[in-house]
Amino acid sequence: MTVSTEMDGGVCIISLNRPERHNAVDDATGAAYGAAFREAAGSKDVAVILLRGEGRSFCSGRDTAQLGRRVEGESDFSFVRRHQDSRLAQVDCPKPVIAALKGNVLGGGLEMALAADIRIASTDLQMAFPEIGYGLMTDTGGAAFATVLAGPSRAKLMLMTGRRIGGEQALAWGMVDELVAPEDLDDTARSLAHEIAQHGELALGSIKQVVDEMWHTALHTGIRAELLAQVALFGSPEYLELKQKRQAAAR
Repeated sequence: MTVSTEMDGGVCIISLNRPERHNAVDDATGAAYGAAFREAAGSKDVAVILLRGEGRSFCSGRDTAQLGRRVEGESDFSFVRRHQDSRLAQVDCPKPVIAALKGNVLGGGLEMALAADIRIASTDLQMAFPEIGYGLMTDTGGAAFATVLAGPSRAKLMLMTGRRIGGEQALAWGMVDELVAPEDLDDTARSLAHEIAQHGELALGSIKQVVDEMWHTALHTGIRAELLAQVALFGSPEYLELKQKRQAAAR
């Protein structure tokens, strides 16, 4: 089982469970995560959703073993749009979403984390957008989230270099909200989830909506801009050349 769920009072804990791959998301894991999140978002018994990863990392992003692969007949546009719709469903969920971050938080995994409402991180955090190394860019909101949270210059620095930043830097840049020791991460995140869950559903949903209205139009616009840019990059000579080099090196 690559994704597991646990109910703890009014808190639904969704755990990515591919620790041997640092919880990299392949097609099966992505489908399982989407199903688990939709079920939690639609359940009257769930007040808060908590996202976490088993093993050493939260999520290392798209499984590179499947990078660029499509199901038969699916276009790059359809593939990216489908994943964007899944990310927007997380953003637009009326229930509070908390992410407990540790180890590698990369690419699509970082986008998943940034789409949460609150992020608690351990001091061993390493976050990055490595897509530039593949001749690509973020495509489920990374550019938009990073710009809103860290500012345009820092977003460009991360996106254009693929550099990793640690917990202290992520905290200083506003990309995480609290930093704790690795052994305290799960308890801290769970405690926060329960603290929020004790309050009324209507009030929590209203607060989330009001705050999000300040920036959601820009976010949705940015994500759709990423769609067009990424589809163009998938057909670019740079991407195709790097893809051929990776395939040759893997032989």
